Amino acid sequence: MSQRIVDIISKIALPAGIAFALGQSSLYDVPGGKRAIIFDRLKGVEQRVIGEGTHFLIPWLQKAVVFDVRIKPKVIATTTGSKDLQNVSLTLRVLTRPEVSKLPIIYQTLGLDYDERVLPAIGNEILKSIVAQFDAAELITQREVVSARIRQELSKRAKEFNIELEDVSITHMTFGKEFTKAVEQKQIAQQDAERSKYLVEKAQQEKKASIIRAEGEAESADVVSKALAKAGDGLLMIRRLEASKDIAQTLAHSPNITYLPNGGNDGGDSNVSGAKNSLLLNLGR
Repeated sequence: MSQRIVDIISKIALPAGIAFALGQSSLYDVPGGKRAIIFDRLKGVEQRVIGEGTHFLIPWLQKAVVFDVRIKPKVIATTTGSKDLQNVSLTLRVLTRPEVSKLPIIYQTLGLDYDERVLPAIGNEILKSIVAQFDAAELITQREVVSARIRQELSKRAKEFNIELEDVSITHMTFGKEFTKAVEQKQIAQQDAERSKYLVEKAQQEKKASIIRAEGEAESADVVSKALAKAGDGLLMIRRLEASKDIAQTLAHSPNITYLPNGGNDGGDSNVSGAKNSLLLNLGR
């Protein structure tokens, strides 16, 4: 009895295993962000594009080829010459993706590594042709214009290979040692020119201030001369009295000055009177 069960199971297991294996090989999945095409051993590459999900195919006779259709970054670097024969090193960052409806053609002509086959070649070609149209200084001051020109030409060439460009940007740009040194010397010269201009303006302002000061002193001297001519020595006496008043106030607040009271012996009065006359005489001078 047990032998008969084993024989039955063995007869069923083999076909079941074969059927299960065939069922497994006839199913394939297309993940999100990807597309598939079918390669048929008899017909070749089918021209239909299969979307995401689980699909059927004929085992051995057909094979699913899956493409990633999401945007991918690609870096292109080159060294070329500008219009004024300056060496320029450029690094370009390109965002690309395949044209979904053209996946069968891309597979037939380029294969799965289509971006590696196409983008470096056409990228270097476009970069060299565009950079050669600008001077080194224009590459710096007109960077957006240069980037737009590169994007326009690169998009046109990539379209011929059924590749779509989403974005193109210049991420790195360096120049040769000679140009860098020339730029530094130019900046130093500009700074020296600005400094010289400042010194000239400063000298002019100082000259104007000296002229204004001299004119003021001349006007003051003229006023004093006219006053002396009109009032004689009276103006000088007024100035002397004003100076004497200031000195007297200063002496009054000084702790080292002693005042003698009025009165006392004649000798004291004569001494005080002499001191006063001497002080007034000195102040008058």
